[in-house]
Amino acid sequence: MKNDKIVVGITHGDINGIGYEVIIKLLSDNRLFELCTPVIYGSPKVMAYHKKATDSENINFNNINHAREARDNRANIVNCVSDDVKVELGQLTTEAGKASYDALNSAVKDLKGGEIDVLVTAPINKESITQAGFEFPGHTEYLESNFNGEALMLMVSDNLKVAVVTGHIPLGEVKNSITAELIEKKLRILNRSLITDFNIRKPRIAVMGLNPHAGDNGVIGDEEKEMIEPLLNKMRDSGMLVFGPFPADGFFGAKREYKYDAVLAMYHDQGLIPFKVLSMEHGVNYTAGLDIIRTSPAHGTAFDLAGKGEASEESLREAVYLALDTFRNRQSYDQANKNPLKKQVLPGQFSGPDLSVDQLDDVEKEVDD
Repeated sequence: MKNDKIVVGITHGDINGIGYEVIIKLLSDNRLFELCTPVIYGSPKVMAYHKKATDSENINFNNINHAREARDNRANIVNCVSDDVKVELGQLTTEAGKASYDALNSAVKDLKGGEIDVLVTAPINKESITQAGFEFPGHTEYLESNFNGEALMLMVSDNLKVAVVTGHIPLGEVKNSITAELIEKKLRILNRSLITDFNIRKPRIAVMGLNPHAGDNGVIGDEEKEMIEPLLNKMRDSGMLVFGPFPADGFFGAKREYKYDAVLAMYHDQGLIPFKVLSMEHGVNYTAGLDIIRTSPAHGTAFDLAGKGEASEESLREAVYLALDTFRNRQSYDQANKNPLKKQVLPGQFSGPDLSVDQLDDVEKEVDD
């Protein structure tokens, strides 16, 4: 029977990388069990291998067949991988790709069925999981195909949030992929997530330019003048607090990112390089825009560290914490907006539609202006 704590499903990622090591280190701290009930999707056999490889024999796991059997105050593991799976530390193998894909499928099935509340994914290797039949650029696109909403990759740390308009696509395809409609869509997803998932009432979003120096007023490209600037003006007129477009190098170089609630970069490396330079160890990859909650550590499989006992679990810990915080924030938001405050109409006043609390605030601002 499902317990009262938030049940966190954690997929084991690529079995030849550092996924199991950081999971073991995370769950060696019993204080985590006060906050949630962790359920690992993986293999007790592979877990035993990594415990021995990293000299972590002091932690025990409760082997279960289904997430609903998870016990409180324990580390639970669902066996969803073939018993004859072979670990080859630091190696790229199709077998490891299949094991990561099987664990992900099992966790998503349970997330759909309400057996777990949130999902945390350990890193996969894109090449090995593709060899096993995975047809998506990454977790984000896979989850978007399984749940309601449109996904947005959002990198999160304590004081920095960076989203991207285009994610896992070749750089040569970026320019033709970026349209005003796509930027607007991503901005609206980001703005909504900041409100409902991060409890930021009036988010301030900085938008990067596409070209160097944000086009230099048309000298190095005209996308900023002809597409991005008019779009941001339109969105500001509708009430969103969006600013830019800014030259990415100067923006991050001057540490302006900390003056905003989030940053929207135009493409993957424009946003993720500065984010990982600033927040790699504690950064989290959050999938915004969907009706489920998924987080992941910001690092990859780190094959070069596999089995050495040197990997840090800090990013995974932050991923779990963010999943828990977001789950609670969504509950609070839903509760607060369950019965919107109805506009009171005095005799002789216009009787318009019922307005929510946020809408009333917008009306008051317009009156003040």
